[in-house]
Amino acid sequence: MNTPASTSGPPRIFDRALGRLRLARAFAAGPATFLLERVAADMGERLDAILRPFPRALDLATPGPQLAAMLACRPGERRITRLAPIQQVLGEGPWTGLVGDEEALPFSSESFDLIVSGLALQSVNDLPGALMQARRALAPDGLFLACMIGGRTLEELRIALAAAEEEIMGGVSPRVSPLADIRDMGSLLQRAGFALPVTDLDSIIVRYSSVLGLMADLRAMGATNALVERLRKPARREVFLRAAQIYAQRFSDPDGRVRATFEVIWLSGWAPHESQQKPLAPGSAKMRLADALGAKEQKLPE
Repeated sequence: MNTPASTSGPPRIFDRALGRLRLARAFAAGPATFLLERVAADMGERLDAILRPFPRALDLATPGPQLAAMLACRPGERRITRLAPIQQVLGEGPWTGLVGDEEALPFSSESFDLIVSGLALQSVNDLPGALMQARRALAPDGLFLACMIGGRTLEELRIALAAAEEEIMGGVSPRVSPLADIRDMGSLLQRAGFALPVTDLDSIIVRYSSVLGLMADLRAMGATNALVERLRKPARREVFLRAAQIYAQRFSDPDGRVRATFEVIWLSGWAPHESQQKPLAPGSAKMRLADALGAKEQKLPE
């Protein structure tokens, strides 16, 4: 029986207890960490471009210790805290570790100068609330830098499963989680109170010998279906066999290997501070745009 939605607060889209259970099983069986390793390296490069220290840093709910380890390897002294979703993925290193929920942060206001998060926020039920709590935990002029799975992730698998189910079952059931759209994220950062919000996209293409390899990696990431409204009975075997055929027909390269897209949305924003740049007030410009560009201004017809 499906769990009814709460009458107050945000709707329950994800069964977060089930998500944590699947992450624990994946870790016990041997996790697939290649995406976490990729985003940890990318986040280190992004931090390299910011020439200032962050004495107090928080790794917020990343499902592995890769970001905390990256922070620990950076030059300069800092105090690192890691908030992990489960004990098993807390990791060992020069950080203070605790298990908690990114939707209910156990930190006081202005506790950190830097908050990072990798591939975690796409599975919260109250993303605006989680961003607001992260903003409150930042000291003035502190940086929030995060990445999350975006809406084009596994689009090949979505198409193949939907086509197979429509063909065999006569309808489509929710099997792949709804994901964020980058067009919404900038406004969510502003709504949460961040200054100078920036969002951008990175698409990571991973190739497999067959769709079975992709399915195995998703299980090893603990990233299988944890929707509250998921189909509770096992899917018919022929649906997955037909989906594998459709996947191979539509999304294979000349060498026979199939492609899987992982879209990563990058978010950054600062806790407001008087030293930060402010946008000019409308009408306050001292030079016309045409003059600045050295172009001839042309009036539009009436």
